Amino acid sequence: MGKNKESDFPDEYRNGFAMFLGCRIDLSARPLIPRPETEFWVERAIGDLKNLKRSGARALDIFSGSGCAGIAVAKNLPGIRVDFSDIDPGAVGQIKINIRENNICPELVNAFEGGFFDKIPKGILYDAILANPPYIDPARIGQVQRSVLDYEPHQALFSGNGGLEAIEIFLAQAGNFLRPEGFIYLEFDPSQKRRIAGIIREKKYSSFQFFKDQFSRWRFVKIIN
Repeated sequence: MGKNKESDFPDEYRNGFAMFLGCRIDLSARPLIPRPETEFWVERAIGDLKNLKRSGARALDIFSGSGCAGIAVAKNLPGIRVDFSDIDPGAVGQIKINIRENNICPELVNAFEGGFFDKIPKGILYDAILANPPYIDPARIGQVQRSVLDYEPHQALFSGNGGLEAIEIFLAQAGNFLRPEGFIYLEFDPSQKRRIAGIIREKKYSSFQFFKDQFSRWRFVKIIN
């Protein structure tokens, strides 16, 4: 990893925050910087949650990082219960800061420190799970921007098995934490679309549909339990 240049230092870290769907996301612990591609699909997920015809809806932001996805859900849908899960204790602390910064009702949110679903209490079922896992193939490290590689957390970026290891583990477990007809929004790299379709079929989810982001690249999939 080459010598850091001041010009490579991300503006979001320099400013200490990023905006995400109208929420001010504190980045003082330097979690993964929220991306506009993620903002695009989270807005769609919020719309789907808004259209649910039942009270007491509950969502999970997994691989939470800064918590931007779950914070946006909670901010835009007052009254919904939102849980967060991340293996990094620093990220969990960052999520708690962002809960306070955005005036989210503390009684409606929980932040769990653990990998995947390890710390989610048994019996909880979600209407929606929003997942932005690490999905960059380590073999592509030379293609990653220097500002990302030098400053953002590698644990949130890279995953084994061609970038699919975390996605495979997640999809093997997620169905057990979804209500019937509950849904998943999952972000991925466009090159992984075909392989992800195979994993979803293997795990026997009811249905799925891939979508492009605002830059016309395959970026996320909606999966129905």
